[in-house]
Amino acid sequence: MDKIDHHRRKWLTIGGAALGLALVPNALLAAPKTTTTKGQNQSRTRTLLIKNINTNETIKSTYFNGKSYNKAELAKLNHIFRDRRTEQVITIDPKLYDKLYYLQKQFGLNKPIELVCGYRSVNTNNGMREQKGGVAKNSYHTLGKAADIRIVGVSLKSLENAALQMKSGGVGYYPGSNFVHVDTGPVRNW
Repeated sequence: MDKIDHHRRKWLTIGGAALGLALVPNALLAAPKTTTTKGQNQSRTRTLLIKNINTNETIKSTYFNGKSYNKAELAKLNHIFRDRRTEQVITIDPKLYDKLYYLQKQFGLNKPIELVCGYRSVNTNNGMREQKGGVAKNSYHTLGKAADIRIVGVSLKSLENAALQMKSGGVGYYPGSNFVHVDTGPVRNW
């Protein structure tokens, strides 16, 4: 018993490390990689290419600089996401931009996200509810936490599947209206 089996101990250590690594959540393993610039670690920047199909405005915005959100770029994105009927601009949840960034990244950064609907005021939302069904009374659009989108060259089903795989927020599939709804609310889909 006094004799130590170093070979056995080595294999137990390796096995324990492998087990520990297997228990690490996938979200941590999939964290954005860092790049080194002048000896400093920096997270990757996040750039969105958005085209608002209703106003025909296009923006390419690096809204996250690798460490923090760029307020000036967020303001430009908020403007693109404005209620086109009232021209009202509010602060959009930056997590929504992050969600769109990761979706766009899956399909290639050179393909713009087409914004069908971003923010809409309560009055706009109520007017839409009166005109047609399927518009939620307490829509996340009225909170600046939702977007109806599509991506040029990507099937709606592929976009829906990619959004569902993120396991964050809501995902609505609207093939008849040619868009996928994504939001930063609770995880759910329809």
